[in-house]
Amino acid sequence: MGKKMEGIASIALLPCGSISGHFIRLEDSSCYGLHGTELACERECSRGEDYRLIKLTICDYSNKREKVVVIEYRGHDAAKFRSIHCVHGWGEEAAEEVEKANQGKQNISISFDCETLKADAAAEDHVRRFMPKLSGHDVVVNVGPMTISGFDFQVEEPNEVQTS
Repeated sequence: MGKKMEGIASIALLPCGSISGHFIRLEDSSCYGLHGTELACERECSRGEDYRLIKLTICDYSNKREKVVVIEYRGHDAAKFRSIHCVHGWGEEAAEEVEKANQGKQNISISFDCETLKADAAAEDHVRRFMPKLSGHDVVVNVGPMTISGFDFQVEEPNEVQTS
């Protein structure tokens, strides 16, 4: 099983439903990119409006590798992310994405809870400083603790992408 990484994440919630940000591991201050897009799928009937599925790509800049996992996104502006392994009721496309993302992996776990919410001028200042490519987009920024466990960037897995 991969090691457990604990740290702080800074995540911009874009108006289109995508997310972009970074995760800084506390142990050694390593920085990982976070990029997510909402999965277009039928909503599971017992979930509320504030519950979505996100295909999240975690980028290890030092090894030029990416890993993909599907997470649940709850809350509107103050987000909570959790790993999801069962998508019963979400439709065939969502089930296929979760299966593809989890292929060859054991118990990948991602957890994030917003502790600081930044909007308007505070969000724009944060974006200008830490995510300049997003400057000018009407984003909301979430900052809080994140834990990623169950995989290791040093070990190649079937659906891992090596970037050049």
